[in-house]
Amino acid sequence: MHLLLRNSHVISPVQNINGRFDILIVNGVINRMGVVWQHVREVMEYDLTGKVIVPGFFDMHVHFREPGQTHKEDITTGALSAAFGGFTGVLCMPNTKPPIDNIEVVDSLAKKAKGNIVSVYNTGCATVGREGKHITDIKSLHKHGVLAITDDGSPIADDEIMKKTLEESAKENIPVIQHCEVMSITDKGIMNEGAVSRSLNVKGIPNASEYEIIKRDIELTRKVKGAHYHIQHISTKEGVELVRKTKKEGLNVTAEACPHHFILTDEAITKYGTNAKMNPPLRSKEDVEAVIEGLHDGTIDVICTDHAPHSEEEKQLPLEKAPFGIIGLETAVGLANTYLVEKGIISVEDMIMKMSANPRRILNLPEIKIGEGEIANLTILDINSKWKVDVNKFHSKSRNTPYSGWELKGMSAGIINNNQHLIYG
Repeated sequence: MHLLLRNSHVISPVQNINGRFDILIVNGVINRMGVVWQHVREVMEYDLTGKVIVPGFFDMHVHFREPGQTHKEDITTGALSAAFGGFTGVLCMPNTKPPIDNIEVVDSLAKKAKGNIVSVYNTGCATVGREGKHITDIKSLHKHGVLAITDDGSPIADDEIMKKTLEESAKENIPVIQHCEVMSITDKGIMNEGAVSRSLNVKGIPNASEYEIIKRDIELTRKVKGAHYHIQHISTKEGVELVRKTKKEGLNVTAEACPHHFILTDEAITKYGTNAKMNPPLRSKEDVEAVIEGLHDGTIDVICTDHAPHSEEEKQLPLEKAPFGIIGLETAVGLANTYLVEKGIISVEDMIMKMSANPRRILNLPEIKIGEGEIANLTILDINSKWKVDVNKFHSKSRNTPYSGWELKGMSAGIINNNQHLIYG
């Protein structure tokens, strides 16, 4: 089936494209881009007036819970949620059961993801069983398709293990992605340490839990030639400032932020309960402002979701016992557009860079280009559409989000990838 996308507004910042085009796609490849006057046989035609076509969005931090916890999510439902969120590619974290620490699990997951409209990639564990004791065979994991190394959900805590992980990953030219938490400082905390935690009489997590390990890791990265260190879901003002200073030195350090860390403060837990419990926790207003400034000035490279599905039963547990995390794939575009673009913090072009070009660059994936002869990997946006979040319409198996009922501006309207299309807006 061929596609003809009429009256589309194409924005591709890397290529410096910002204009209106018809796009003819034949067998998954852009055949013509301009004004298509003639009738094309066997074509499915869409009028995209008012829509924006951009290089396919990529979420480099998701949890699809397969293997081991598929009652929360699996590759099929996770990819569907990604597709309806406007993502053509995702990177899954390895804290599954069993964890992704060997090539047998990697190959099994790749087989299950094959043929999906969303390209599903995997990270591999830094240590066997994510236990922090013995480094995995990073070379073999990369050979079998792993794009990055991480023990996400747990930090790579031991100095020598972290240094060795940086060294072996540098040989493969892949990043080490760190869950930045000093467990002895966290010490069973369940939310940000501050006035709210004290008022609720619950154990808090101080900012030092995050920035102390960032500081250590930066020093280790300095010692390893060719190392690339990437910070997950940065949440503290001190962490952002460390990254800012390090980038000015020219060290290969990158960082990501999630919508909940640039929108919500720790006060949200009094309103949303366990749907505002996440790790790292929601921080203070001052920390949120620092994350926003980091997105504005380019210190933070990537907007991702940390899509973390949990069952309703799990999230209904008391605050101390409920699991950390919220889902985010189907609200990401609306939240980023409403709270960053509409407020003038970043431009639409910046959003595209942080949700498409930058994650792919960090992961050494091919740059997405929109032009004749290029494979069609596209996200369709309706950035002017106003909508209300309805969790009952989500395609994820889970519903754990604080954004239910929120009114947002901007949403995905479809994706095209892997010679398939899903256009719904």
